[in-house]
Amino acid sequence: MTNQATHSPQRLIYGCMGLGGSWDTSPYGAADVEQAAAVIEAALAAGITLFDHADIYRMGKAEAVFGEVLAATPGLREKIQVQSKCGIRHGGNGLPGRYDFSRENILARVDHSLRSLRTDHLDTLLLHRPDPLMDVAEVAGAVRDLLADGKIRALGVSNMSGVQIAYLQDNLETPIVVNQLEMSLAKRAWVESTVLVNRDDDGAAGFPHGTLEHAAANGIELQAYGSLAQGRYAGQNQPAPADAAATALVAELAAGYETSVEAVVLGWLMRHPARISPVIGTTNPARIAACADAPRVAAAMSRTDWYGLWVAARGADLP
Repeated sequence: MTNQATHSPQRLIYGCMGLGGSWDTSPYGAADVEQAAAVIEAALAAGITLFDHADIYRMGKAEAVFGEVLAATPGLREKIQVQSKCGIRHGGNGLPGRYDFSRENILARVDHSLRSLRTDHLDTLLLHRPDPLMDVAEVAGAVRDLLADGKIRALGVSNMSGVQIAYLQDNLETPIVVNQLEMSLAKRAWVESTVLVNRDDDGAAGFPHGTLEHAAANGIELQAYGSLAQGRYAGQNQPAPADAAATALVAELAAGYETSVEAVVLGWLMRHPARISPVIGTTNPARIAACADAPRVAAAMSRTDWYGLWVAARGADLP
């Protein structure tokens, strides 16, 4: 089954990877739950209603603290959308880190996420990085059962190429509606690859050609994680020499558009016709608020400003 081409949604998304305390098996505490509550409140105030999780974030604690807030806030679940991912398994106890799209693992991890999040369904389940041992019929069966049981309402993927998505889609009865990729002004392989076709350095960007076009043609929402580039262009610290020009231009455009540097960095992504939805992961409520203006900036950003940011960030003229 293939998707009917549609205009995919475009919105800001809050990525919950920073919630839950440390990246180990130590328990979370009351302060971690309070932080999650403050972050959710700030995101809602910024107009963000989609929250992105994965079963592995903070060794499962990100989902757990989020679930604590949901349980303590009647009516909140009905106001938001929650998505999570499964498929990555950490190593340990003599076992290697690995990917696992087996039926058994998909069903077990979704059930675990639902328990942790204190909810009866995920609005979208994302398959988290490709599993080379994937049996597409097995995946299709697991997805079919999850949909039939009401445990998930839609399916997406993360870190897949257009070809990989098409291969999986041909074996599914439900459309793949999301592909989540690392995309930012700092991580530009997705856009660099579009101008390196028919050149000696074709492929040097390390991004599969046609992935953005496949998403646009099939109504697949592109979600960009790492979209703020860890504050690289925010001017909070002395920028590296290679980033100085882009940092200065971001600040100049923020002044010109009467907005924040965060809104400019995110607006650059959202200006692209692939209709990219940035996933922001900062746990600073002030920075979350600073992102809210990104859709307006994207709509107003000129071609000259968009290309100016790209060239400044890459540190060299386009080919």
